[in-house]
Amino acid sequence: MKKLLLCLLFLFFQFLSFAQNPPLSENASVSIFTCGRGNELYTTFGHTAIRIKDADNNLDVVYNYGAFDFRAPNFYLKFVKGDLQYFINATSYEDFIVEYYNENREVVEQTLNLSRLKKQELFEKLNASLFSEERNYTYKFIDKNCTTMVVDKVNETIGTNLIKKVDDTTISYRTLLYPFFENHFYYKLGINIIFGAKTDAKAEKLFLPVELMHSLDKAVVNGKPLITKKEVIVKGSPLESGFSFMNSIYFIALLLLIIVAINKRVVTFTYIFIIGLLGLFFCLVGLYSLHEELLWNYNALLFNPLFLILPFLSGKWFKNLLLVSTVMLLIYFGVMIGKPHFVLMLPFMFAHGFILLRFLRDYKKTQKLIN
Repeated sequence: MKKLLLCLLFLFFQFLSFAQNPPLSENASVSIFTCGRGNELYTTFGHTAIRIKDADNNLDVVYNYGAFDFRAPNFYLKFVKGDLQYFINATSYEDFIVEYYNENREVVEQTLNLSRLKKQELFEKLNASLFSEERNYTYKFIDKNCTTMVVDKVNETIGTNLIKKVDDTTISYRTLLYPFFENHFYYKLGINIIFGAKTDAKAEKLFLPVELMHSLDKAVVNGKPLITKKEVIVKGSPLESGFSFMNSIYFIALLLLIIVAINKRVVTFTYIFIIGLLGLFFCLVGLYSLHEELLWNYNALLFNPLFLILPFLSGKWFKNLLLVSTVMLLIYFGVMIGKPHFVLMLPFMFAHGFILLRFLRDYKKTQKLIN
């Protein structure tokens, strides 16, 4: 019981120390951390955090807007729906850095050119976020994440939209994100299948950590560079790369070729039914989810929900659905031309086209026999 009371008192005094926001000294510094990519899906794009350091006050804290709780009830359903709550937390510099050091992930620090008053204001804003309703926010892949939250907080402190995207805004979000999955084929396949039309819009939003780093390099405040110092805190190492047949488009192409070559009704209809289930999922998840990236998913033209009823039809209904599905596939082919994931989807397009044409041929042969 005594230990519990001591812990509660410690937490209480920790809260008071943050709530009181001690005045920063002239030697205090504010910097942005840009953290490298990792092997886990949620680390694919890297990370952004803010460091407040003041040796005179024995202060060295890193504020992180990218925290979430895997133990939250219905975690995956909330993530898919788009109402998963992320939150800001604060940790010591040493604890923050050791995690990236152990994972061999690069950490680049950019020190901001701010007046002491602006440093104090940002410090107070960050602490206010820790102990208020601002602590939690609803994560959005492009519109609200660890990077956008930092950009908004710094811009709000400076009093102008000083930090703006300097990287290419003429390419699409999908094109921008595509290279990040080079070492994760199935992530790349899954993401490009489930993402809808929004990701084909021009990538005008500053939402990736590495883009923020580039923008900070070019930002100017009162005629002077915003960044006074840039250094690599953790060198890190590149993600391991190497060809794996099982983890490549060639394996998918071979698998589809086998399904087509077997030419057994039960195999083909089972495959078609599974594809139809996927298409139905893509349609429903777009309606269910609050993630705008999942809306208007034209991949449903390829993973066609109509395939669900195809095995159960016959006669003219079967023929008409085949024709409709073929037209939808042709439309999909036209939509995909010029998209970065065109080659990724080609094996599916060829396989589905071949299956539909073979169904039409078999239908015509059956009709001739009947007549």
